[in-house]
Amino acid sequence: MALEDLYREVILDHYRNPRNRQVLGRANAAADGNNPLCGDEVRVELLIEGGEVTAIGVTGHGCSISQASGSMMGDAVKGRSIETIRTLTDRFKGMMSIDGAGEPGLDPSRPGAVLGDLEALQGVRKFPVRIKCANLPWTTLEEAINNFVASH
Repeated sequence: MALEDLYREVILDHYRNPRNRQVLGRANAAADGNNPLCGDEVRVELLIEGGEVTAIGVTGHGCSISQASGSMMGDAVKGRSIETIRTLTDRFKGMMSIDGAGEPGLDPSRPGAVLGDLEALQGVRKFPVRIKCANLPWTTLEEAINNFVASH
């Protein structure tokens, strides 16, 4: 199986079987994001305890890229500290940048070794109009964390 086919399967699996798709009744941080160009919407709710995200809910609607990205993001950040999540967010956005300015140090000979399943989304860079779709959950996550930090 070609690497692109494997990546396509990972994205479709997360789109069809989204992880962390729930409304948190006890969230202490949240943000809403939308992409007015395509209509994608994402809500990220977090329960942050002791500086760590102990629970996450990602809901919304939109294209397979935005929803799969939100699902993968939830898996990637749950149980991690705010500082680690900020680093992960920077690496993800670096991977998604067209100019490579934020190169996350991916190793093409070891797919998934640096960012795990998140690397499946790197193919989206071939379609620049879709990069915002992949970044939407991450931008919304950053806003939720910033809201939490500002209020505590």
